[in-house]
Amino acid sequence: MSQAFIIEIESRTAGIVARDERGFRFFSSERAFDGLEGRQFRSARDAEQAARVVLRRRGRPFNRPLFAAAL
Repeated sequence: MSQAFIIEIESRTAGIVARDERGFRFFSSERAFDGLEGRQFRSARDAEQAARVVLRRRGRPFNRPLFAAAL
């Protein structure tokens, strides 16, 4: 039986991790996390921490819009 976990950061789905013979493999569900795509982690918690680091390195609050609305 396979094990898979959803990685959610600030109510946004970063991706899923699925257990394989070497640990947990990350599958991105949002472009911001594509850099983690295919990476192996020892645990689902390690993958979650890596996703949090990605957000911190982006240097902006995750819920702030990328583009300002035209008035």
